[in-house]
Amino acid sequence: MGQHSRTCHICEANCGLLIELDGERIVSIRGNPADVLSRGHVCPKATAIADIEEDPDRLRTPVRRAGAGWEPVAWEEAFADIGQRYAAIKAQGGEGALYIGNPNAHNYANGFAFPLLKKALATPNVFSASTVDQIPQQLVNMWVYGHNALWPIPDIDRTRLMVVIGANPLASNGSTWTVPDVKARVKALKARGGRLVVVDPRRTETAALADAHLFIRPGTDAALLVALLLALDEAGRIAPGRLASFLDGFESALGALRRFDIAQLAAFCGVPEADIRALAADLGSGAPAIVYGRMGVSTAEFGTLNHWLIQLLNIATGNLDRAGGAMFSSPAIDLVAGSGPGNHGRYRSRVSGYPELLGEFPVVALPEEILVPGEGQVRALLVVAGNPVLSCPDGQAMDAALSGLELMVSVDMYVTETSRHAHYILPPCGPLAKDHYPLALAPIAVRNFARYSPPLRPLRAGEKTDWDIMVELARALAQARGAPVPNPVPPRVMLDGMLKRRGLSLEQLEAAPDGLDLGALEEGLLPGRLRDGVIHCAPEACLADLDRLAARMAEPDTGLRLIGRRHIRSNNSWLHNSKRLMKGPERCTLMIHPDDAIARGIGDGARVRISSAAGSVEVAAQVTDSIMPGTVSLPHGFGHDRPGVKLSVASRHPGASINDLTRRDRFDPLSGNAAFSGTPVEVELAA
Repeated sequence: MGQHSRTCHICEANCGLLIELDGERIVSIRGNPADVLSRGHVCPKATAIADIEEDPDRLRTPVRRAGAGWEPVAWEEAFADIGQRYAAIKAQGGEGALYIGNPNAHNYANGFAFPLLKKALATPNVFSASTVDQIPQQLVNMWVYGHNALWPIPDIDRTRLMVVIGANPLASNGSTWTVPDVKARVKALKARGGRLVVVDPRRTETAALADAHLFIRPGTDAALLVALLLALDEAGRIAPGRLASFLDGFESALGALRRFDIAQLAAFCGVPEADIRALAADLGSGAPAIVYGRMGVSTAEFGTLNHWLIQLLNIATGNLDRAGGAMFSSPAIDLVAGSGPGNHGRYRSRVSGYPELLGEFPVVALPEEILVPGEGQVRALLVVAGNPVLSCPDGQAMDAALSGLELMVSVDMYVTETSRHAHYILPPCGPLAKDHYPLALAPIAVRNFARYSPPLRPLRAGEKTDWDIMVELARALAQARGAPVPNPVPPRVMLDGMLKRRGLSLEQLEAAPDGLDLGALEEGLLPGRLRDGVIHCAPEACLADLDRLAARMAEPDTGLRLIGRRHIRSNNSWLHNSKRLMKGPERCTLMIHPDDAIARGIGDGARVRISSAAGSVEVAAQVTDSIMPGTVSLPHGFGHDRPGVKLSVASRHPGASINDLTRRDRFDPLSGNAAFSGTPVEVELAA
């Protein structure tokens, strides 16, 4: 028996755990009260670590497709054949592509391996879960602050007013915001006389805890944000304070917004004008306040515009770079210092000409790059820890595209809705055989900290880490094409070198298993943290996109609009095979307001068909007034009933994929991010 400190790698909260082992068997998992960030908090997702380690459905050896099934294959044979087949495709004028899934953000070593893979594949076709997630925020960071990784962080522990738009941190544990135990932090906010206001088409778990909840029509957040800025302007409450000396274009941005009318904006978004003006007055009171927006405003037709307007609100009220406002971190490893700000538009996709952003094309382009013939057609695809069939728009089209590839390789533990199309599946070891450092997530934490978790068990015979797999795969791909073979520095060595720039080391972190507290976020880091010492408030593309918003407001808005939702016991599609997390009532239901249900003859629990321009699915209805009229909600990550999937727990709770309803032609044109929020749908009783 032994007890070990460990970081939970599953979501962005990075909670500290105490894991009790009997040999290599997990006896218990609980929160670590001594952890410097999470202070003993833990959510149900941590228990999935045991389920993943012990899961009989997990692949333990590489497999290759053999007819309708799979056969084991030696690592060396798999790598060699993949390299040779890819070289042949390239020699014939075909192209490869790489898709990087969401779990890679939680594996620091993978971040070091991807440049090797990209070089070995020698392709511009890189896609990731970023363009169904946070890429609008990164684009705004780059345009406004000078670097895509310079994230404003809500300082919830010192604020007096927090406005949450299109986010549900009680379910997500924060998102682009590392913040364990949001519930306790909200209670502390209210105990010191502060307020929480939530704006969302659904009365979420976070909204239920808030002092005020404002319903808003899906996809209209930009109108509300413009209205708040105009209300501040009209009331004479624009007060950027010390920020004014290094703002560029702030008056130009405000001037561009003055073309709109608050009453018309209120009518469009469905939030009463009086509520908008009252909220603006609270934001402009001079007390510390934050506006925070997440998935609901990112995965929308105006995702980039939304995040630009959120920055303007925090700037206009003087709450950027201020204690209790939106702040910046001083992380142990600074991903901003010494790196480029990010790129945009250096090259374009073959079929539709989508511009590159941060080295990627939007994932809405992936099916067409596979399906449209011609020079440079994608005929080979490598997927690393991703499930785009369930994660990306128009899942049926993605399914069809993947089924026709000449070579597909998945680095994955399971035969999923995506990897079932692969010719080879290369499974990494379980989570406890890998070390962990929150390289991408510590810089967006509510408090500066550093914590390293060494492996809790050795690699078993035949096991490889994700890093090992990707490096050996890169070597095989390069060797087969006669390109230079990579010989990288091990990830631990790279990590130690990065820590030493801050005067830390891996040795120090290993001696502090509960983590090192590096202090509260500090105000006054600007303009020093800005790339050129200036906040650029009026990006030309954002100003131009206001024309599109005006045109959208002139269109009639009829019918039902579909939104997604999160659950505390889920994380996209990759925890649905956890028996501990899937216990309880079915969660893949369609939330529908009683008025909309009555109009369609739908009773609670009835089987309904939801249809859109992309397709249709069937689920049970959940009639509830927690959703606003005209809106329906389906959770993300389900749809486990496709043939060939080998997920025994998930297959007993298959649900339906919201992405069989979302469309590839609905996206934010500035960032290329898919627009899930506000998909027009029809709902009827199933036959």
